[in-house]
Amino acid sequence: MKLPGHDAIARQAGEHLVTHRVVLPRKVVERPIRQVLKRLIMALVVLVATAMVVWADRDGYHDNADGTVDLLDAFYYATVTLSTTGYGDITPVSDGARLANIFVITPLRVLFLIILVGTTLEVLTERTREEWRLNRWRSTLRDHTVVIGFGTKGRSAIRTVCATGLKKEQVVVVDPSSKAVDAANAEGYAGVIGDATRSDVLTRAEVHRARQIIVAPQRDDTSVLVTLTARQLNRSAKIVAAVREEENAPLLKQSGADAVITSSGAAGRLLGLSVLSPAAGMVMEDLIQQGSGLDLVERPVVRSEVGVRPRETDDLVVSVIRGHRVLGYDDPSVGTLQLTDRLITIVRATPGIQVTPDTRPLPDE
Repeated sequence: MKLPGHDAIARQAGEHLVTHRVVLPRKVVERPIRQVLKRLIMALVVLVATAMVVWADRDGYHDNADGTVDLLDAFYYATVTLSTTGYGDITPVSDGARLANIFVITPLRVLFLIILVGTTLEVLTERTREEWRLNRWRSTLRDHTVVIGFGTKGRSAIRTVCATGLKKEQVVVVDPSSKAVDAANAEGYAGVIGDATRSDVLTRAEVHRARQIIVAPQRDDTSVLVTLTARQLNRSAKIVAAVREEENAPLLKQSGADAVITSSGAAGRLLGLSVLSPAAGMVMEDLIQQGSGLDLVERPVVRSEVGVRPRETDDLVVSVIRGHRVLGYDDPSVGTLQLTDRLITIVRATPGIQVTPDTRPLPDE
């Protein structure tokens, strides 16, 4: 068994406190600093407009200091007026200046306060809104799919599952990289930033209420630790894990994985098949790519197929699932199809047609 760096990772998990947080996808909005700058510019425009109104009618104002109002006095009056300070040292004395205060400066004061208060309230309520969204998200999340690792394997796996009809709201991505979680958010998935080998991180992803878990980190030792932790938190979920080295697959099975995919072995076999028969390699690659060309799907037996042999159906049947056994289409024990059977078939991918994936785990024989 090859588990490089296992001791180092264990020490790091025990000694290093990993920060983690939940990030929900949101609509594309402007950056907070850009919003603040925009509102600051709006406030300055209101201030300058008020000062210009006062400066244009400066003869209608009286300054208790020297009796006259210059440009500096106009900006000073605009500042203390918009901020509702009102020292009273500069006052409108003419009818025109007082009318301008009623119909121009007062609305500008209200607009200035709206900009100021709106910015303050947005800052104060942002955290409250985020907490409300998180609480609502947790309360409604049931039977979802958790993806550990949003690299090439995790991203491809979840896109394949979503192509069969799974809603993006039912997917939670866990990854230690904030950039990976940001990429998941951009695609519409909720994310948890943190080390998935820690039970508190998986708890934030609501693993204990998940229906299926996809384990696809970059290292085999991480896959083993994540699978052990996930199985401890959820005894009934279907766990599918990926490993690089084929000799580590039995360890993942013992850790609680229902299915283990050897990425390097699968890639090597596809390479060898492509060398021996490029056409066969193209067909296999077509089957792997969901939603284009040929697709490998699982579906229930319909009533019209009950009592017939697998080769007599309209679809190209590859295997028959009967109970907890997966039988080949030519297995003598299959006989005729039963209503409780499920079929693994090869079909032509058609846009708009979705096949609901089976969520029943198949235990080892």
